[in-house]
Amino acid sequence: MFIDVSDLRKTYTSGMIKNEVLKGIAMKLGKGEIGVILGPSGSGKSTLMNIIGGVDRGDSGKVIVDGIEVSKLNDDQLTEYRREAVGFVFQFYNLVPNLTVRENIEVVSNISKSPLNIDEVLAEVQMLDKKHRFPRELSGGEQQRVSIARAIVKNPKLLLCDEPTGALDFQTSRSILKLLQQVNRNFGTTILMITHNTAISAMANRVFKLRSGEIVDEWVNQAPIPAEGIEW
Repeated sequence: MFIDVSDLRKTYTSGMIKNEVLKGIAMKLGKGEIGVILGPSGSGKSTLMNIIGGVDRGDSGKVIVDGIEVSKLNDDQLTEYRREAVGFVFQFYNLVPNLTVRENIEVVSNISKSPLNIDEVLAEVQMLDKKHRFPRELSGGEQQRVSIARAIVKNPKLLLCDEPTGALDFQTSRSILKLLQQVNRNFGTTILMITHNTAISAMANRVFKLRSGEIVDEWVNQAPIPAEGIEW
């Protein structure tokens, strides 16, 4: 398995109060698959994704991504792992406002060991003709396309998406989900997405339902549907 998580636990402490966020999570996702983690706010989705992405650490348990035991990496190794192996797409696009579309992507390309061609990536996300525009000149959907381009330009093995359609309307959301399927198909990128929108699970190969820090259900879609067919 490309992602293999076992008995992952995480507790946050504030004064005398302990909040057990992850309670022995176990999950697997195959190489080149799309996975969706479903759950309401406060269920532990973002914490789980951040640990898989090397942004946070678990208290115990094991996290293996493409043969790398992420849970054993030191700080420098985690930085290298995030830089080379993982791309991040967020609900709010986090673009640098005073850089053009191309420059926003170039920032990431310049620190990557084996980046993809910037113009080819922009063409892939249908933003090549807007490469000299600034974020303020783009719609929300266009900004999200740029954030996806920025994530994939470094040719990551794993793309982590945190509510990537949360700030978008229905039609734009379907367009972004279609783009993610296209990235998965064209680049072979493994994608793990977190969302509270159950309809999105229909496009995934594997679905994990999280509640109060535990996986309460999981299933495999034998025939994931195209994003164009998603209704909610």
